[in-house]
Amino acid sequence: MDLPGPIHDILLVFLGSGLILGSLGVVLLTNPIFSAFSLGLVLASISLFYIPSNSYFVAAAQLLIYVGAINVLIIFAVMFMKDSEYSNDFSLWTVGDGVTSLVCTTILFSLITTILDTSWYGIIWTTKSSQIIEQDLISNVQQIGIHLSTDFYLPFELVSIILLVALIGAIAMARQ
Repeated sequence: MDLPGPIHDILLVFLGSGLILGSLGVVLLTNPIFSAFSLGLVLASISLFYIPSNSYFVAAAQLLIYVGAINVLIIFAVMFMKDSEYSNDFSLWTVGDGVTSLVCTTILFSLITTILDTSWYGIIWTTKSSQIIEQDLISNVQQIGIHLSTDFYLPFELVSIILLVALIGAIAMARQ
């Protein structure tokens, strides 16, 4: 997707703010339902980051798999928990455990230091590399289809059976 510079920057800022707000919601909200919905926002923002870099298949696959399947299963699991264990208010997480706070703060500062010290020049794709990727996209999608129908047929079917068993278990628990 070839967008003009300012529109591309605005799109990245919008997706980045959705990612940051959603991740803060996952960590800070005490209600697990709201936290699971915030996780859905995070996963959707991550998958939409692939669209400006012309990776439409990866974006669609991530939306379908993570937001459409995994996050829905997480929401079902959270909804089956007993209400008495969690509060139903919309309050924020309070920092009570000093060790957890120290570990999280250490990880945060190490990530900030790593991001600031990284040379991002070699990581950013040029237009020439994106054109090569566009040319190879059709052959890559064909290779993925060939591998899914030959080499990875058994794991693909096993994953679908596991998801089916999880869905049947959720229905059986809901009936009780």
